[in-house]
Amino acid sequence: MVISPSHLKHSFEIIVNNFLLLVATPAMALVLLRKAAQLGPDEILSGLHGLRQVHVLLAVFLPFALATLYLMSRSRSVYYSCCRPNSNCRVSIGSATENARFSLDDGGHQFMARMLKRSGLGDQTYVHPSLHYIPPGCTLSEGRDEAEQVIFAAVDDLLAKTGIRPEAIDILVTNCTAFNPTPSLADIVVNRYKLRADIRSVHISGMGCSAGVISLEVARNLLQAAPRAARALMVSTEFTSLINYTGKNRAMLLPAALFRMGAAAVLLSTSRSRSRFRLQHIVRTVTAAQDRAYRCAYQEEDDVGGMGINLSKELVAVAGDALQANIVAIGSVVLPPSEKLLFALSFVARKVFNKKIKLYVPDFRTAFQHFCIHCGGRAVIDAVQTSLRLSAENIEPSRMTLHRFGNTSSSSLWYELAYIEAKRRMRKGDRVWMVGFGSGFKCNSAVWQCITSASNTDIGTPWADSIHMYPLNISEVS
Repeated sequence: MVISPSHLKHSFEIIVNNFLLLVATPAMALVLLRKAAQLGPDEILSGLHGLRQVHVLLAVFLPFALATLYLMSRSRSVYYSCCRPNSNCRVSIGSATENARFSLDDGGHQFMARMLKRSGLGDQTYVHPSLHYIPPGCTLSEGRDEAEQVIFAAVDDLLAKTGIRPEAIDILVTNCTAFNPTPSLADIVVNRYKLRADIRSVHISGMGCSAGVISLEVARNLLQAAPRAARALMVSTEFTSLINYTGKNRAMLLPAALFRMGAAAVLLSTSRSRSRFRLQHIVRTVTAAQDRAYRCAYQEEDDVGGMGINLSKELVAVAGDALQANIVAIGSVVLPPSEKLLFALSFVARKVFNKKIKLYVPDFRTAFQHFCIHCGGRAVIDAVQTSLRLSAENIEPSRMTLHRFGNTSSSSLWYELAYIEAKRRMRKGDRVWMVGFGSGFKCNSAVWQCITSASNTDIGTPWADSIHMYPLNISEVS
C-alpha cells in the first residue's frame, strides 16, 4: 500500500486540529482521577459542601451570560439582494468596441478593442443608456438616473423578499466611489422610502471597490450601539456614467473596459429572526502609506484636462502585497491549528536554516467552503488563484460574475455570493470568505457563516435568467 503525501497531510491535520480531544482531555481526566483517588469520597463531598452558593452561581451563570451577550451582539445578515438592470442597458463586447471606434482616436480604439477581448466580460453586461450614445452623455442628471435605477431596484427587491417595512430600518450606510451628489446617496434613499427622521445614515465615498466591506464594518459597529434587534440597511454601488474617459491616456481607458452597472442591498440585524448568514470576522488592510500603492488607482486629469481614473501597471503587484498582509491577519483567526503550525515551522526553517526556503502557503480551503474574490479583472483573479492555490471551482463565482455582470465595484462580492446560492452549493454551517480590493490601496476581508440555506423564493435576481448557462469556459468564449 502506497501512502500519498495528501494522506499524510490529512492525518497530520486530524491529529493537530484535535489535539485537545486526543491528548489534553485524557491527560486532564487522568489527573482528576488520581486526585480523587488520593482524597477519597469523604474528602471530596466535604469540599463540595464547603463551596458557597455564590461560587456555584458564578461558575454556572457567568459563562452562560457572557456567551449569550456575545451571541446577541454579533451582526447577522438577514437578507441581501443584487440589482439586475433593465435589458435596454445591456452592452455586448461588439457594441462596446464599435462605440469606442467613434469615441476614441485610432490608437485608443485599437487599445480598447484588445482590452475588451481579453477582459473576461461577456455580452450580457450593463452600462447606463447614456453611454450607448455617440458621444456618451456623461452628465450629473444621467448620474442621478443611474443611481436611482440600480439602488431602487436592489432595495425594492430586498424589502419585497424580507417583508420589512422601511420605517423599521434604524441604520443606513451607502457607499460609492466616483459619484457623490448633493444631497448624498444616503439622502436619496431616505427620501425615496420615507425613512424615519431619527435614522443613523452614513455615506462612504472614494474608498474604491473594497468599500462594501468597509460599509459592513460601519453598519456592524453602529448596530453594536443600537437597541436589541435593530436593523441596518447597507447599499453598495458604483456608476459608469461618470467614470467614462475618452482621452488618449491608455491607463485611464481601462476602467471603461471593466466597470459595469450594478448595486447590492444588504439587511443586517442583531436579531436571530429569519437570519441567513452570521458575520464572523472583518479584517482590513490599508497600504496607502506607500506611494506606489497610493497612486496605483488614482483619479486625475490628463494632459488636456480630461478626467479619469489612472490604473497603474503595478496594480496587480500592489494587490498581491496587500492580499499577503491581509491573509496573515485573517489567517490567525480562521485557520485550523494544523495550517498555523505548518506556516510557523516553515517560517522558523527560513530564518534559521536557509532564507531561500519558501514560506508555506496555508490552505484556506481548510477554513472556508466558498470564496468570493473581487472580480476586479481577469489578471487580479488569476493572481489570487495562484497565490492562494485555489481550484477552478473555488474561483468560479468570481470568473462567472465578471463574465455575466463585469466589475460592479463594491457590489461584486454579493453577485458572487448570489452565484454560489443559485448553484445550490451553500449549506448550513458553510463559511464564506469575501475579499475586496480597492484604491488606496486596500484589501478587506469579511467572513460569513451560513445559518440557513437558500429557499426557492430566495433564488431570484440577478442570476435567475442565466444561471443554467454557467459555468462557461471563459477561454473559449472570450
